[in-house]
Amino acid sequence: MELQLTLVQTSALALLLLVFGEYARRRVYFLEKFCIPAPVVGGFLFSILVLILRQTGTVELSLDTTLQSPAMIAFFTTIGLAGSLATIKKGGKLLLMYLVVCWSLAIFQNLIGIGMAKVLGVNPILGIMAGAVSLEGGHGGAAAFGPTAEAMGVEGATTVAIASATFGLVAGSLIGGTLASYLMTRHKIEAPKPDKARGFLATVGAGPKRSSGSAGAVADYDGVPDAHDASSDEAKSNYSTLLSTATIIGVIMVIGMLLGDWLADLTGFALPAYVGAMIIAVIFRNVNDKLGWIKVDDDAVNLISQLTLGFFLTLAMMSLKIWELASLAGPLAIILLVQLGFIIFFAGFVVFRLLGKNYDAATMVAGFLGHGLGATPNAMANMDAFNSKFGVRSERAFLIVPLAGAVLIDMVALPWIVWCMNFVG
Repeated sequence: MELQLTLVQTSALALLLLVFGEYARRRVYFLEKFCIPAPVVGGFLFSILVLILRQTGTVELSLDTTLQSPAMIAFFTTIGLAGSLATIKKGGKLLLMYLVVCWSLAIFQNLIGIGMAKVLGVNPILGIMAGAVSLEGGHGGAAAFGPTAEAMGVEGATTVAIASATFGLVAGSLIGGTLASYLMTRHKIEAPKPDKARGFLATVGAGPKRSSGSAGAVADYDGVPDAHDASSDEAKSNYSTLLSTATIIGVIMVIGMLLGDWLADLTGFALPAYVGAMIIAVIFRNVNDKLGWIKVDDDAVNLISQLTLGFFLTLAMMSLKIWELASLAGPLAIILLVQLGFIIFFAGFVVFRLLGKNYDAATMVAGFLGHGLGATPNAMANMDAFNSKFGVRSERAFLIVPLAGAVLIDMVALPWIVWCMNFVG
C-alpha cells in the first residue's frame, strides 16, 4: 500500500517530530551528552520507521517536502545576516588565526573526500558529501547540499551526507576533550588559576535560571519566555520587530535566488539559491552596519534562524532513504576514518601550536574537534567539559569558537563546497 501525505500533513508531522526531538533531548542522557540536534532525533526515528514499513511490505510513505527549500534558504540568509566584519575585528588576531585553520580544514576535508572516493571507485561528489559538507557543515550542510547533489544525478547523496554528519557528531564529542587533555599532559601545561578576570567556569545546564527575555518577559527554568508575562506594548514591539526582520530576510532570499540564476546563465556555474542568499545577506549586513539604513534585530534573526533550521532539517531527516546506504557503507566508513585521522593530526600538530600551545589553545582544540566534525553546540559542550576538569573558563575560547564555528566558517566553506561540486560534477 502507498500512502502519500499532503504538504500540510507533512509540515505538521515535521513540527510534531521537532517537538518530540526537543522533548527527548532533555530527557535522554546520551542525546544531551553528545548534543544530538532535536531534528536529528525526531526525523531520524521517523526515517527508520519508514524503512521498516517499506522493507516489511506494509506501506510505502511519500512526503511533500516543498517547504524544505524555502526554509533552508531562510536559514542560510540568517547566517549571512550574522556575518558582521566588525565581529571579526573584536576577536583580534587569535580569531583570524582560528578562522584560517577552520577554512583550511574545510579545504582539506573536501580534497580528502574527493581523493578517497576516486581511490575507492565511488562518485567524487559522494566524497564531498563525506567531507566539508557534513563534517564542518554538520547536519544543516548535509541537508542543504544533499538534494543539490541528487539533482546532479548522484543517488543516495543526502543519505551519505546525513550518515557522515551523524558519525562526525558523535566522534567529535568523544574525541574533543580527550585530545585537549592529552595535549595538556604531553606539553606539561598548567591550567591558570581562577581569578576575577577569568572567573570560575559556569557549567552549561548547571541549574534553573531566571532571566529577562529580549522583550522583558520572564524566562522559566527552560529559558523560554512566557507570553503572558509580557505587556501588550511589548507584544506589539515583538511583532513589529519580527515582521520587519522577516521582510528583510524575504527580500534577501529573492535577490539571492536571482543572483544564482543570473550567474548560472552567465557562467554556467551552478550557485545554489541558499548560497546566493547568504552572500547577499553578508553584503547587506556589512553595508547596513556602515550606513545605518535599517535596524536589524539580532534576537529576531536568531529566532527565525532556529525555527527555520529545525523545520528544514526535520523534513530532510524524515525523507531519508536509508536503504540507499547499503551499497555505500564500506567506502563511506573508510573515507570517514581517514577524515577522523586527519583532523586529529591537524588539531594536535598544527592548530594547537598556531594558537599558542597554552590552556586557551587546548580549549579551542576541544572546540575545533567539536564543530570540525559535528556542530557548534558540540564545540561548546566539549569546551565546557574540558574547562570543568580544571575549574577555569577560557574566556578567549568561548568568545572565538562560537563566532567562527556558527557563522564565519561558512563565508569560505560554502563557496568552496559549491566550487568543488561544480568542478567534479
